[in-house]
Amino acid sequence: MARVVVEVMPKAEILDPQGQAITGALSRLGFAGVTDVRQGKRFELEVDGSVSDEELEKIAESLLANTVIEDWAIRRIDGDA
Repeated sequence: MARVVVEVMPKAEILDPQGQAITGALSRLGFAGVTDVRQGKRFELEVDGSVSDEELEKIAESLLANTVIEDWAIRRIDGDA
């Protein structure tokens, strides 16, 4: 079995109200120096060797991300990680 991580983030041109709320909260809590936050999603999939990169891309595009407003990236993690 292998672990695959799919990270989904709002596209740069898309407003991120959750990220803005976090940025404001950090400031109010006294954390200086953080000028922007973008909030995304992380999915971890356990897959066997039969799942190809092309299939993972289809999964990300069709189920995990809204490709109109989100970008996604896939990376495989070694079993020892």
